[in-house]
Amino acid sequence: MNQYDQKVNLYFELKNTPESSRESYGRRIRSFTSFMKEQDRPIDKTTFEDIQHYILYLKNERGLSAGTINAYISSVRFFYTYVLEKEWNPLKVPRMRRPQSFPVIPSRDEILNLINAIENKKHKAIFSLLYGSGLRVSEVASLKIGDICSKTMRVRVDHAKHNTNRYTILSDESLIILRDYFKSEFANTSYTPCDWLFPGMVENQHIHVKTIKNTMIKLKTKMKMDSRVSTHTLRHCFATHSLEKGTEPILIQQMLGHKNLRTSTAYLHMTSKSLIGVKSPLDSDRGE
Repeated sequence: MNQYDQKVNLYFELKNTPESSRESYGRRIRSFTSFMKEQDRPIDKTTFEDIQHYILYLKNERGLSAGTINAYISSVRFFYTYVLEKEWNPLKVPRMRRPQSFPVIPSRDEILNLINAIENKKHKAIFSLLYGSGLRVSEVASLKIGDICSKTMRVRVDHAKHNTNRYTILSDESLIILRDYFKSEFANTSYTPCDWLFPGMVENQHIHVKTIKNTMIKLKTKMKMDSRVSTHTLRHCFATHSLEKGTEPILIQQMLGHKNLRTSTAYLHMTSKSLIGVKSPLDSDRGE
């Protein structure tokens, strides 16, 4: 596999692919090649039938969702076309149809209770940014000190999904939490604006995304929240609660970094009907 790893890494370097994408693509490619080895199939002779069997394995044996399987298909397709240099046929490997579903959207009070329950100052700062600024978990993990600007109350997000850059808002509450964390983390230390805001256990590396996700698992269990709640839920809540407060969808699109406005307007379906003036006919005025 070494020659394959080198070719994949070269592509990522040439394209300047974000670290989070490198990790996810690499992990899924390794899963596929491991499957091929277990089936005693030569990787360089991969066929569409091999890929079809792999997809059925992901669906029937691992029980993965359609959306997750589609992510695996994207990684296998990249491996098949770029690394093995073969022509892809989408008719042979169709993407799975995803059942339409809306994410769980806890109330603002539930989210505030969650954040207030966090005792660790670093984790509290991270979760306040996930919700208060609508960041992805990979984005908050890779923030640098200089990305936070208290003068303009903005957060700079560099090299985000689709290799884009953007600014989003910094909430007053997040700034208070961040200052408290910063004093405890960086007191009596020398630092630069280019240092990681949330350093990890490994020297010169930022906190790992899995650490943040595992923290959420523990928190939602402690708070007895819906099991479907995840770190990404806080981003959904940022968009939904902002819409409920009257923020224009175009501004939410810019802050979240969505490529398409339709992605942002989809949150309109998740807002509380009572907050956007919709009244049930059962509750009509008696005088009518």
